[in-house]
Amino acid sequence: MKDLIISNAQTEKTVLVGIITPDQNERKAKEYLDELAFLAETAGADPVKQFFQRLDYPNATTFVGTGKLQEIKNYVEENEIGMVIFDDDLSPKQLKNIERELQVKILDRTSLILDIFAKRAQTAHAKTQVELAQYQYLLPRLTRLWTHLERQRGGIGMRGPGETQIETDRRIILDKISRLKDELKRIDKQKSTQRKNRGKMVRVALVGYTNVGKSTMMNLLSKSDVFAENKLFATLDTTVRKVIIDNLPFLLSDTVGFIRKLPTHLVESFKSTLDEVREADLLIHVVDISHPGFEEQFDVVNKTLNEVCDAQDKPMIVVFNKIDAYSHIEKEEDDLSPVTQENISLEELQSTWMNKLHGDCMFISAKEKENVEDLRKLMYDRIKEIHVTRFPYNDFLYLNYDEESEEE
Repeated sequence: MKDLIISNAQTEKTVLVGIITPDQNERKAKEYLDELAFLAETAGADPVKQFFQRLDYPNATTFVGTGKLQEIKNYVEENEIGMVIFDDDLSPKQLKNIERELQVKILDRTSLILDIFAKRAQTAHAKTQVELAQYQYLLPRLTRLWTHLERQRGGIGMRGPGETQIETDRRIILDKISRLKDELKRIDKQKSTQRKNRGKMVRVALVGYTNVGKSTMMNLLSKSDVFAENKLFATLDTTVRKVIIDNLPFLLSDTVGFIRKLPTHLVESFKSTLDEVREADLLIHVVDISHPGFEEQFDVVNKTLNEVCDAQDKPMIVVFNKIDAYSHIEKEEDDLSPVTQENISLEELQSTWMNKLHGDCMFISAKEKENVEDLRKLMYDRIKEIHVTRFPYNDFLYLNYDEESEEE
């Protein structure tokens, strides 16, 4: 596993590599590499340069062409770079060839995310999920590693007649994967019991892309102290808090953030974390409206939710956060060019999305606490609708939110 971990001893200088394809234009490729740079910084690396190449599809042996690889090699040698990170998953063959050519540590997007996950995991549940994902990533890449995994199990008696070192390592990893899956099943069973013990209280789950402000919103709404910072994947463990808006109680959970190009096996490992989303009665989809690619992030989250959590039929409130950081370029009066993300005003966005989502959306700043009370009222209305269908005879207990607010 040591090959997957970025050293904490010192900040490592790294370069990032991405490709421009017919399916991924230059703007999108640059945006992806900027996100990769943020991931690298979160892991503790120092991204100093980005390399792009225009290709129809990745090179099967070296990801980029031989000329581009030589250009990267020259830069690495001249600037004492210790690591090169590729924006897409590399096959075992690509990893082997690139490492042999560059003679430095090579990571791809998945191994970088796994490194961040390993550092962020705090509970036994999260650590088990991360370890499982790491071994699943490592298994097909054993050919490039000089390992001594058998020392963890004892070499004597562990090797069959004629069994090679790599076969032994593969069998050991498969055993570990099997044990970790059993451990996750046991933890999931405990968590399922915990969820059942919560009774029939309405459950609300915060979902969204990573680093959109979910944990900040969790702290704001529940008056708790969930860890939040301006880094990707600040939250790995699901946090659940009991919240009361006016006199209406419900359970609010903060979940792991999504990201583009999230590997399938990584999603599989964290399926248990997403059980909170599956069992939620209402989803609060938080979106960073200040991000230039917020619409794509919005679609990525919805697609993942529908694939993994079967959440397309769940009621949802979309919360566009960070309006305090939103900026755009004003169009000249005689400018007849089409409206783009760069020149649309916040007011126009609000009008567009309010119509598109039939009013089930809010524009707020969790940091500046702007429009938060309006969000509370909308949440109150939606949660009450769910609550009265579950407890129809208790409706008289709940006062009108507007009247209560006026009294305060």
